[in-house]
Amino acid sequence: MSHLRVVADNTQDTDERETAADAPVAADLPLNQILQGDCVDLMNSLPESSVDLIFADPPYNLQLGGDLSRPDNSTVNGVTEAWDQYDTMDAYDLFTHDWLQAARRVLKPNGSIWVMGSYHNIFRVGTVLQDQKFWIQNDIIWRKTNPMPNFRGTRFTNAHETMIWATKSEDSRPTFHYDAMKMMNDGVQMRSDWTLPICTGHERLKTEAGSKAHPTQKPESLLHRVILSTSNPGDVVLDPFFGTGTTGAVAKKLGRHYIGFEREHDYIAHARKRIAKVRPAGTEAIKITRSKRSEPRVPFAHLVERGLIDIGTKLFSAKGKLSARVRADGSLAAEDGFQGSIHKVGAHLTDAPSCNGWTFWHFMGSDGLTSIDTIRTEIRAEMAKA
Repeated sequence: MSHLRVVADNTQDTDERETAADAPVAADLPLNQILQGDCVDLMNSLPESSVDLIFADPPYNLQLGGDLSRPDNSTVNGVTEAWDQYDTMDAYDLFTHDWLQAARRVLKPNGSIWVMGSYHNIFRVGTVLQDQKFWIQNDIIWRKTNPMPNFRGTRFTNAHETMIWATKSEDSRPTFHYDAMKMMNDGVQMRSDWTLPICTGHERLKTEAGSKAHPTQKPESLLHRVILSTSNPGDVVLDPFFGTGTTGAVAKKLGRHYIGFEREHDYIAHARKRIAKVRPAGTEAIKITRSKRSEPRVPFAHLVERGLIDIGTKLFSAKGKLSARVRADGSLAAEDGFQGSIHKVGAHLTDAPSCNGWTFWHFMGSDGLTSIDTIRTEIRAEMAKA
């Protein structure tokens, strides 16, 4: 279709998001920094509606009683830090309410928030999320391929954790790269259960003494999916419980900005060293498979008014059995007199509730029947170059 003329129409489909690479980023945000302090105070210091994505891995309030031992009587290195301890469930609920309220204030209207937890806390966190009018998009089960065994043998081995993906309201329209996630899953829809290993080996940060730098360090593979699926290059990703910086490391690698809040000095030191070693992937490397819904809108009438499809042209179904003629306003007229859009006429002729007219209708070209969608594809390519 080399006959296309210059396309200057920049009309965008209502489902298209402005990517942060093109959108201005607030100059007063502490981009690509780790700030030490209380996350509620620090979030409240940021401009309202200023971040695109929040990933939160808050204290789980594990309520561990005493040491946990293996069968050989060696002690399991669990979570015993003060930051995970709360006197009562009410105290934990109040803490959850406060930080989620602050998070809601800084999240953009179409931004996403992910909150992670285990059976100890995730149901309470989910309740507070809904009490604050967040809208839950999905709950994701992270199924661990190598979970820690249940040494006491008193209950099932805890082999998963839960992530809640939510938005500020039911009307929010968050970034979601469905086709990229499908591509990551060998062309099959990605499900809400993710099978990934826990953080081990070279990825696990260690102290000089050889112990774990953080007891609950999350694997980068987990954050890769979260950030890639619900943000765009140049977006601002906030982690209010930054720990040793998994969110920052992955955000930097994928061309996003990060903001990290953390109270513990040692964790910040590890995070800074870790992130300093990360080399961002190039602009081309971080591009992903995008859906047609995210591409510029091209009404069928544009093809008609530009002369790419002549008025009166007869369009056919893929096998040529059904047909309709093109009218001046971009509508079609079927032989039985029914008139309407390319979608409505296609649905009428096939007695279907809906129809994608772009893939249904074909024109007769030099090589036989050709989908009208090939013309739209070329127009979109021209618009992208412009």
